[in-house]
Amino acid sequence: MSEIENLAPQLLWKRFYEISRIPRPSKSEERIRGYLRDFGDQNNLLTEEDSVGNIVIHVPGTEGLDNVPPVVLQSHVDMVCEKNRDKVHDFQNDPITLVKEGDWIKADGTTLGADNGIGAAAALAVVDDNSFVHGPLELLFTIDEETGLTGVNNLQPGFIHGDLLLNLDTEEDGAFYIGCAGGMDTVGSLKIETEKLQSGLGQFTIYISRLRGGHSGIDINTGRANAIKLLGILLDKLLPFNYQLVYIQGGSKRNAIPREAEARIFMNPEFESKAREVINDFSIETVLEYKDTDGEIKVAFEKNENDSKYGKVSFKKHFTEKIIRAIYALPHGVVSMSQDIPDLVETSTNLATIQIINSDLEIGTCQRSSVESAKKNIGRSVKAVFELCGATVRVSDGYTGWQPNPGSRLLKISKKVYKKLFSKDPVIKAVHAGLECGILGDKYPGLDMISFGPTILGAHSPDEKVNIADVEKFYYLLKNILSELSKKK
Repeated sequence: MSEIENLAPQLLWKRFYEISRIPRPSKSEERIRGYLRDFGDQNNLLTEEDSVGNIVIHVPGTEGLDNVPPVVLQSHVDMVCEKNRDKVHDFQNDPITLVKEGDWIKADGTTLGADNGIGAAAALAVVDDNSFVHGPLELLFTIDEETGLTGVNNLQPGFIHGDLLLNLDTEEDGAFYIGCAGGMDTVGSLKIETEKLQSGLGQFTIYISRLRGGHSGIDINTGRANAIKLLGILLDKLLPFNYQLVYIQGGSKRNAIPREAEARIFMNPEFESKAREVINDFSIETVLEYKDTDGEIKVAFEKNENDSKYGKVSFKKHFTEKIIRAIYALPHGVVSMSQDIPDLVETSTNLATIQIINSDLEIGTCQRSSVESAKKNIGRSVKAVFELCGATVRVSDGYTGWQPNPGSRLLKISKKVYKKLFSKDPVIKAVHAGLECGILGDKYPGLDMISFGPTILGAHSPDEKVNIADVEKFYYLLKNILSELSKKK
């Protein structure tokens, strides 16, 4: 609490601190939902919860403004849970520790949850704020945005009534977002083929770490390294040493660029020295290749005492080679740029996870595009790679994008307010990431929406941080937009 006690606006930061104390991984939002229900009860506000756990809190307008059409303030309550490897933290039970570092608030070795905790805190702060006037509000808090958009996908007609919606879930000061990409997941599963582990081999761990990672949509155009790709390249370089692979794992979230990857191999100890030479050369090459994006990459090669948990079998050699070829062949990164909006990624794909689940090896990927046909095409390309490897493929239903409406009445009013407050025009943008606005617009035709928020960097990684001054500016802007909208009959 001491890290934020002198920050403005204190109403917002106090709520953010309270939210940060509540564990809220995606699909485990019971405690934050309880917090919101208690908040509604304590403030004598009508609070409704639907069958999947979405919550709407109805806030009356300032005295004399109850007949103004309601405005929806929308945010999601779950957070991406990522931590540094050496950080001891249980996201199911431990609070997030806030750290003030210069002009920023970050967490201690974990994701911060400013995405989207700052938006939720701003909506709650409005209720206690008597410094401005507003019409009736509907505070809509959705669940499971980060791992499936389950909450917004299950919203039913009539749960919200407002025709104007402010989404508080973008991460760039000075910008109004009016469009977003749609997305889908494509997952390949390979039945693991095993053979007897030879005797007399030494056990070694390969560990690639300290990559920057980041959001698989917003950061996909940065050229950052992919830990799974790097591990596949290194395993390929080591094939001449005739190792036996017993374990491989990389990444943890489909919507995050993988920051770490690990493999466990058994190898003739006579090859250790030569293998270390190959790994050292690879490490130097990799650091040079990614010096501008991932300058702290670490490639570790450690000899272990033989661990009995790996049993007496390994992957068959041809199966190991199949995995390596799949990692090489699977596309990752930007596929195409928008022809309509400068510097906007139109289509991309993320090689996100590789893990052993029971007797299967599962590789997870995520595709995004603001063009529905392009999204399906890149998804089909990924599926084709999996099929060529003999994998079983699962494709998610995905979610639709949000088509920009430059003529939006809400946008026009918000631009006017921004210009009045800051003496300059806001930037109007679309984002190469999934916002709930796409699905909201599909479920509530005619809903007029914009999205905005303070500057947040490193979302979906332990580097996540939010700019203190921009939070104050964001909240000031939100209050003034709500006041302006209360004048419109």
